[in-house]
Amino acid sequence: MTTRDLVLSALFAAIIVALGLLPPISIGIIPVPITAQSLGVMLAGVVLGAKRGAIAVLIVVVLVAIGLPVLSGGRGGLAVFAGPTAGFFIGWIFAAYVTGYLSERLVKAEQTALAQGIGFFIASVIGGVVVLYAFGIAWLAIGANLGFNNAFKGSMGFVPGDLVKAVVAALVGRAVMVGYPLLPQRS
Repeated sequence: MTTRDLVLSALFAAIIVALGLLPPISIGIIPVPITAQSLGVMLAGVVLGAKRGAIAVLIVVVLVAIGLPVLSGGRGGLAVFAGPTAGFFIGWIFAAYVTGYLSERLVKAEQTALAQGIGFFIASVIGGVVVLYAFGIAWLAIGANLGFNNAFKGSMGFVPGDLVKAVVAALVGRAVMVGYPLLPQRS
């Protein structure tokens, strides 16, 4: 890993943390709030790619583990890993990786703007929604003792907002591809 890779990963970790400053919104269906930080996870994947995107999220996970209040609502510490949101939180690593992996495969510089945007959107939906929800719903069902059916139904209220986040991530990914050609190839 080059110094540039580490700096870019740290920058996106900071973006994820900064998105945590926006207050969480609780919808009351399940004990998981709506936060902007999942947008940061999608952004890390589409802009940095699989490896650097996952490392950016790992940096945030380490910051939380050592007790820094970097999650939405000022949460941090080891208790986060046992709470009802732990599946979503740990799922961020895999979501960023899959989003980045799919972005690397689906989006090429020679494609049209529309094709690139659609590729980034598909990558964000599969990685940032499907993969993330697989981890989050599984943890809610088992760890929070909600049962799979209730955890699944309760989580579906978050899908429309996450699809909007995927659109934003796709637009940002496309803008970075065009506007910042010095960004090294995603790898």
